[in-house]
Amino acid sequence: MDGTLSQNDLSHVVEADKAHVWHHLIQHKPFETNDPNIIVEGKGMRVWNQNGKEHLDAVSGGVWTVNVGYGRESIAKAVYDQILKMNYFAGSAGSIPGALFAEKLLAKMPNQSRMYYCNSGSEANEKAFKMIRQIAHKRYGGAKHKILYRDRDYHGTTIATLSAGGQDERGAQYGPYTPGFVRVPHCLEYRAGDQGAPTENYGEWAADQIEQVILREGPDTVGGLCLEPVTAGGGVITPPTGYWQKVQEICRKYDILLHIDEVVCGVGRTGKWFGYQQFGIEPDMVTMAKGVASGYAAIACLTTTEEVFEMFKDDASDPMNYFRDISTFGGCTAGPAAAIENMRIIEDEGLLDNCADMGAYMLGRLGELQDKHAVIGQVRGKGLFLGAELVADRDTRAPAAEKLVQAVVGDCMKQGVIIGATNRSVPGYNNTLCFSPALIATRDDIDQIVEAVDGALSRTFG
Repeated sequence: MDGTLSQNDLSHVVEADKAHVWHHLIQHKPFETNDPNIIVEGKGMRVWNQNGKEHLDAVSGGVWTVNVGYGRESIAKAVYDQILKMNYFAGSAGSIPGALFAEKLLAKMPNQSRMYYCNSGSEANEKAFKMIRQIAHKRYGGAKHKILYRDRDYHGTTIATLSAGGQDERGAQYGPYTPGFVRVPHCLEYRAGDQGAPTENYGEWAADQIEQVILREGPDTVGGLCLEPVTAGGGVITPPTGYWQKVQEICRKYDILLHIDEVVCGVGRTGKWFGYQQFGIEPDMVTMAKGVASGYAAIACLTTTEEVFEMFKDDASDPMNYFRDISTFGGCTAGPAAAIENMRIIEDEGLLDNCADMGAYMLGRLGELQDKHAVIGQVRGKGLFLGAELVADRDTRAPAAEKLVQAVVGDCMKQGVIIGATNRSVPGYNNTLCFSPALIATRDDIDQIVEAVDGALSRTFG
């Protein structure tokens, strides 16, 4: 840390934070006697707090966001140059970076052709839900309005996105919820026994469960299916063999729009531009946010096929026919300006290949920990998006206690390594350690992460 602020300045910042800032996802009672953690600087894979303590960040900003690492001067300069020239105009008009980023990114998404800008993943998913609902009214007299979502998936923090949330503890105390959202079962093969599923062809079985829900609800009432390509906060769940192909077939069979939530996986996290591209499917709608600009500016996007777009201009004489929606800060030019430079870095530095290579290396290193520590029931993931599910007993697969999982996270923090874990999300199953280091990660970075987890597991579980 370069010490730009004096210790007196930092002390004032800490007191101002304690007095005035309401932090995300944090119980503030402990701050009556303890200081909050304030991150004051970042460079590459590392961050420093107000006390000068250095941490290796293995979760890309805490929530899977800073894909190209900290301290990218070229992104900061791109944002500066753009906002000095033209910082904002409502999304009813276009902008130079908005047009150029849409063209650049959609070239990586062969069946997608249109981009709608907004400013958060939650909002992007709400836009998709609204489109599905409006199509239901335009084409089906309002009947085909139901939206299916999956157990353990997460799509945002608003009331509507919580209505489509498969993490019950995230949504607790915020109901009643928006009607018309229907849950389908998860696809975690490691937990197939809890579902009474067969030991063979689990992927097809899990997809068939979606079809059963569609038939129960009535195919003429279901308009959309919203899924993460790899479930993130619900346990880093990679889909089983045969699952995605069958899901695609089911959506086409019943004329259901397939909406892929790439808020976490999008723009490189799994080793491809998008997670769905790992599975050879063609969604109707894709939402993205976190890694789009690596956190250097707020930006989220919803992309659609041309067919979906055309549904909103097929009768220009109808004053209600267009998508009557706006996102105020979707008109900010800083987001697409940062996103263009973010993409350039990923391409020029070969970060998709690095993500795939380092992800495979890290998966292997976590496998070594699994051989050493009986508490690790399974390691899984794609690219640099990995999880290690902890269990109290490997034979029964009983989940490890959440407080012990969090103790591992805390131990790593003391060692100067920030990792994540599922917490207060899925009742009884908040037992997965989560890793999402930046796409610039090296073998040395991964070794440091794995060694910290190794020590933490030994001290926590013996």
